[in-house]
Amino acid sequence: MQASLPTQFYIWQNYRCAYKVHQPDKSPDEGIPLLLIHPIGVGLSGKFWQRFVNEWFNQGHHNLIYYSDLLGCGESDKPHVAYTPKDWAEQLQYLVQNVIHKPVIVVVQGALLAVALELVQLESNLIAGLVFACPPTWTVISNKYPAWRQKFFWNLFDSPLGNAFYRYARTPKFLHSFSTRRLFAVADAVDGEWLNTLAADAANTATRYAVFSFLAGFWKQDYSSLIATIQKPTLVVLGESATSMSKEGETDTPDRTLANYLACLQQGTGIKIPGRNVLPYESTTEFVRAIAPFVERLSAKSF
Repeated sequence: MQASLPTQFYIWQNYRCAYKVHQPDKSPDEGIPLLLIHPIGVGLSGKFWQRFVNEWFNQGHHNLIYYSDLLGCGESDKPHVAYTPKDWAEQLQYLVQNVIHKPVIVVVQGALLAVALELVQLESNLIAGLVFACPPTWTVISNKYPAWRQKFFWNLFDSPLGNAFYRYARTPKFLHSFSTRRLFAVADAVDGEWLNTLAADAANTATRYAVFSFLAGFWKQDYSSLIATIQKPTLVVLGESATSMSKEGETDTPDRTLANYLACLQQGTGIKIPGRNVLPYESTTEFVRAIAPFVERLSAKSF
């Protein structure tokens, strides 16, 4: 088991940002801290990582683990703004510089890969390595969307129509249907814990601005050249049943996606495990086993 301190807060650009730090119950912390970046979606926040955190310590690992609720999510402030990956990256940069004070291994879920990539640009010296969990297909991450399209969809969502859509999207029926169709490989894995957590965090309608920013596609840039410049060890973890969340990447297979990332990364390795698009939650045990050797190697090199 592990000890979780109460939610703590830091101020970034006059916004109150929530974070948690987890450490083993009895053993001293060892190795490089992990910085977890949660996905964006209806009801999603740092709580997404709770299963992973528990399993990490249950398997005997001793790294400190940090995660922050990104602005607009969880217990952090939720201003009515259009969020970009760089905004969230700057929020996390402040956390690393002023709270953690040492290099971290970044573990990022899904399309929030864009935030991790922006963070690498901002703070390369304080990043020891990266884990891409369920990253977007290569077709999606290497395709730049026009700014007018992003702005159009933001304005469409940021309207009474979008507000009505969000109220529907946070219903148990929709959450269960979407999770079954798009996120999980096994329908039975869409359990009460998952649905209840999403519904609770989505109860505050101000969380819709982060979701709408994501749906508008502000993260959809051509990141291929940036990925090619990463000089940090990087592990790509894909589900054997992984599917694209965007229409553009529907024809990309997990094997093709993995091959494209590894061809671009300077120090990339990859692995596939059972599951689909939310591996840290659906396939927690396998995900921990997949990334632990990578984390241990980096931690050993740091001492």
